[in-house]
Parts: sequence; structure tokens; C-alpha cells
Amino acid sequence: MRSRIDLKVINFLMGNERWIARQVREFPEVRARGVLEIGAGEGTLLERLGKAHPGIPLKACDLAPRPGWLPEEIAWDQRDVFECLAESSGGILAANLFLHHFEEPELSRFGPLMRNFEVICINEPFRTAQTITDARFMRPFVGRATKHDMVVSIRAGFVPGELPELLGLDAAEWKVHEETSWRGGLRVLASRV
Repeated sequence: MRSRIDLKVINFLMGNERWIARQVREFPEVRARGVLEIGAGEGTLLERLGKAHPGIPLKACDLAPRPGWLPEEIAWDQRDVFECLAESSGGILAANLFLHHFEEPELSRFGPLMRNFEVICINEPFRTAQTITDARFMRPFVGRATKHDMVVSIRAGFVPGELPELLGLDAAEWKVHEETSWRGGLRVLASRV
């Protein structure tokens, strides 16, 4: 329970959900075809998007069961992400602090499955020594497990150029924009060419 609370605080401080929400807002026609979040956790991003854009199809994919408080209009697919993606398509695919849990061979499996979407929004840890140093300032405010997990997650994160290559986001098919945030995030926005 403490780790979930810590993750909400980290997401807030990093501005992850706000960034994804801004990207979703920029693509109204694509958004109307739906948003799928992989590794959705408690579904807070999709709840936020549902309030901002009523009526758009929203779907979460996570191994965890559907939270009881989540609005009914958000579909929940409780199974392996690769199984879910193989049967999914839509406008926007979102992943927030999720892909760093996968090794290189698994990451390459995402690429062909992402072709079923028109826009991809990804937030991941920015793998730098500075990000690890900055994360240590949070240590007094998080639980023991999160203190450990933060550093492990940053070390498993990505640097610019790495994630699009690992996912196979071909420049002939995708317009890819990457940015880093001073809060330790690497953000990837890919849209169909």
C-alpha cells in the first residue's frame, strides 16, 4: 500500500500524467478512436482522461485486478500486456513508467504490436547519474521499498534515442519526438507519418 502511495507522489512530482494528458489533448481526432494504457496500475490516468474527454473509449491493461472505484466506462483488461496488445487497436497508446520493467528482447516485441495505434505516448525514467542523485532527495518522503525501487527503476530507464530504437519505431512510419524533464523523465511521443 505504501509503495502505491509513493508512486502516486512520484508521478505527480515528475508530471507524468499531466504530460500524457497534454499530448492526448493535442490529437482530438485520434483521441476519439480511443486510448489504451498499458501497465495502468490503478487507472488514475484513464480516470483523468475520462473526465477531460467524456465519451472517448478508454481501456486499461494490467495484470492487477480492476480497482473497485474506477468508473465503469473505463474497460479493464486483466492479462499479459502482449496478449492484450495483440488484440487491441485504437487511436492512442500510453505507457507511464512501465516499459523499463522489460529487458531488450521483450521490448522488441512491443514494436509490431504498437503499429495498431496512431499515436504513442511514453514516460520512462531518464537513466543518468544526475537522476539518481536527484532521486535521493526523495528518500525521506518514501517508504523503504520505494527507496530501493527508485534507483533500480532509474538504472533500468532509457536515454534519448534508445527507446525508439528498441521498440523499432521506424522513421519511415513514425514521427518521433523525445524530450527529457529536469524531474528525471524521458518522454517519447510518436505519431504516424
